[in-house]
Amino acid sequence: MEEAEEDLLAHMSFPPLHWKALRSTNPLERVNKEIARRTNVVGIFPTDKSVIRLVGCVLIEQDEEWQLGSRYMSLHSLATVMEAAPVGLLTDAA
Repeated sequence: MEEAEEDLLAHMSFPPLHWKALRSTNPLERVNKEIARRTNVVGIFPTDKSVIRLVGCVLIEQDEEWQLGSRYMSLHSLATVMEAAPVGLLTDAA
């Protein structure tokens, strides 16, 4: 635990407003639940490609919702993080 302390507490370098959202796996669990719901409706897939196509479509829909619709963290609150981030952190990630 002591060796992983920096990784475990990385979310604390963000503003306290973001801590709960960063620790949560709710968005991922929600996507997995939607994939399971859609695949259960079909039941048996004729080919592997058909499963990949369906799951891909679900993921595309989710991506569009995250980009255009509701956001897990608001752009305003993320702007404060971007302003406070070290310059190297933003350029290294790109």
